[in-house]
Amino acid sequence: MPFDPNTVVVVKEDENDPAFWLTVEPLVYHGNTESFTIPPGFRTDFASVPRPLVWLLPRYGAYTKSAILHDYLCHCKPVNRADADGIFRRSMRELKVPFVRRWMMWAAVRLGSHLSHAGPGQIAIWLVVALPALAFVIAPTLMILIWILLFSVVEFIFYGLLKPFSKKPVNPPRVAVKTSD
Repeated sequence: MPFDPNTVVVVKEDENDPAFWLTVEPLVYHGNTESFTIPPGFRTDFASVPRPLVWLLPRYGAYTKSAILHDYLCHCKPVNRADADGIFRRSMRELKVPFVRRWMMWAAVRLGSHLSHAGPGQIAIWLVVALPALAFVIAPTLMILIWILLFSVVEFIFYGLLKPFSKKPVNPPRVAVKTSD
């Protein structure tokens, strides 16, 4: 197995941004021809899943090591983006992530890569390919998005009511629909 089986993910919360975590211990991945070492102090958000979709693909799980590796490969650029995405898929297979979940996550990172450099024609092609997946996730995702926004409205109302009368600081609400970039 390319990740050392005795290696565990040890992270601590980034004090400056609680959406991110910092590695405490190095994480080593041995690929076909290269090895990659994620150093202590590397900043990750695990799997970058938009909040309305975490019901389907949580931000961490059996694929956490692969997600940290992918963040490292994309941020530090020891390989190109297509190779980083391929290593992400292969490392998830090696971690025994089930086929459908693995391919959904790989397709999402490939789509993100393509869309960041795509023209309107390429986006249309990707939408046609993605329609079957959209049919599966659109209804629950919209329902969750509506509830997230509704909950945010409730938080803002209580914040507005409590702030003028509270002797202690009142934490302002944040509308967090997407993960950090």
